[in-house]
Amino acid sequence: MAEHAPRTLFDKVWDAHAILSREDGQALLWIDRHFFHEGSHHGFNQLKARGAEVARPALNIGVADHYVPTRGRGGFIADSSVRHMVEQLSANAAHHGLRLFGLDNPGQGIVHVVGPEQGLTLPGLTIVCGDSHTSTHGAFGALAFGIGASEVAHVLMTQTLWQRRPKRMRVTVEGKLGPGIGAKDVALSVIARLGADGGQGHALEYAGSTIRGLSMEGRLTLCNLSIECGARCGMVAPDATTLAFLRGRPFAPADFERAAEAWMALPSDPGAAFDREVALDASQIVPVVTWGVTPEDALPVDATLPDPDRAADPARAEQIRDGLDYMGLHAGQRVSDIAIDRVFIGSCTNSRIEDLRAAAAVLAGRRARVPGLVSPGSTPVKRQAEEEGLDRIFRDAGLEWVESGCSMCVGMNGDLLAAGERCASTTNRNFKGRQGKGSRTHLMSPAMVAAAAVTGHLTDVRPLLEGRA
Repeated sequence: MAEHAPRTLFDKVWDAHAILSREDGQALLWIDRHFFHEGSHHGFNQLKARGAEVARPALNIGVADHYVPTRGRGGFIADSSVRHMVEQLSANAAHHGLRLFGLDNPGQGIVHVVGPEQGLTLPGLTIVCGDSHTSTHGAFGALAFGIGASEVAHVLMTQTLWQRRPKRMRVTVEGKLGPGIGAKDVALSVIARLGADGGQGHALEYAGSTIRGLSMEGRLTLCNLSIECGARCGMVAPDATTLAFLRGRPFAPADFERAAEAWMALPSDPGAAFDREVALDASQIVPVVTWGVTPEDALPVDATLPDPDRAADPARAEQIRDGLDYMGLHAGQRVSDIAIDRVFIGSCTNSRIEDLRAAAAVLAGRRARVPGLVSPGSTPVKRQAEEEGLDRIFRDAGLEWVESGCSMCVGMNGDLLAAGERCASTTNRNFKGRQGKGSRTHLMSPAMVAAAAVTGHLTDVRPLLEGRA
């Protein structure tokens, strides 16, 4: 029998889950994990209308995160619309006998934090959720992507999904990151390089010594943001770091060593072909912030804002002009001169323990000049942070320490910016009105948000870290 041609990580996972293929190029994939949240009610409504049941209850896991309030946890939810969404999630899970990490569950948190934390996210799995940032789970070498309401219903009823095979792109980052530079800076640098649609139609695999040197938290941040350059998913090959993170997790395989042996066969084969190759030098990556209304509007913190009149492409010139106008900024303005009104540390991008430690390292012994909110990614993260005393650092700095949830990332749970307010945020999107109608969002790493809190404006975190562990 002829040997397989060299295959990429993506191809190995795809091929293992493709049940059949159609002439139009689509394949029916088996889905190993389907995560659902309050916003998945449309899919359950379709089941109800058809009188259908969930095909594989054990493979569908619910998490309360998007609408949950981050204050007054355990009490009555005053907002009737929010209360309805949370209650509807519980009712759907109970009716179909599905596992739910609800508000009374000690493992509750943001879905893309809970899955990895519980060991439900594993290498080589196919994972879907009605949320675009499902790409986060690809950090483990899983094929993970967001789906729409009709697809949610299809998965619930069949545990399968029709998908068109994307092209493969490898993003290689080599070298050592400098002090104060993290995965968020790498991710925003990649997006700035590729553009908001530069990854469209591709599955991204992140590779290189820089990626191998990232913690699992860092890899999760990187894959989380893959969708922001238009990619279908982002993936990192499993290695010793992956195994160390998963070992002992509540839902990790009972025969862990046998599973690990299979996982370690997943990395791309030597000579595997990619449709596109992109390379970055880690030594050239500096603290990055966004200035406009798309994540591709990202610049080094010591740069100046672009001039639309100097843009060669008329469409890009208009995009720059629109972004500057909405954000209340002007061409040639120094990024570090942009004053902020508020900070937010949280979201599925940057709310894990490593992220909170990075922010606390900057804030320790200092006071924030602006108000802000810190929302850990899960209840276990919150407990760990409090055991380490991080919550006291945030409170002493003048920031509010709240419960876990999507919080101010999505602006649908009571945590909102006022119109015109400018926020330094660890989230993943800076679209118009993302954090509240008329809100202005600048994306950056947790350390950079902490630096902005201390100074009251966008600022390079590196001087603030000098002399600190």
